[in-house]
Amino acid sequence: MTWLMRMARWVRHPPSMLQVKIVAAVIFAVIAIVVIDKLGYWPEWARLNPKAMRAIRP
Repeated sequence: MTWLMRMARWVRHPPSMLQVKIVAAVIFAVIAIVVIDKLGYWPEWARLNPKAMRAIRP
């Protein structure tokens, strides 16, 4: 029900074109980063090492 109320509000007051462009640019950037990473072109220094995050630091 909450989603229906939100959709009705968007129909009555749609977001501005600037907001739509910003969201589209962010989605495009995320997709581009994922594709670059999957192709193996993402630099090693920019990757996250999950084991290092679990280490106990004094």
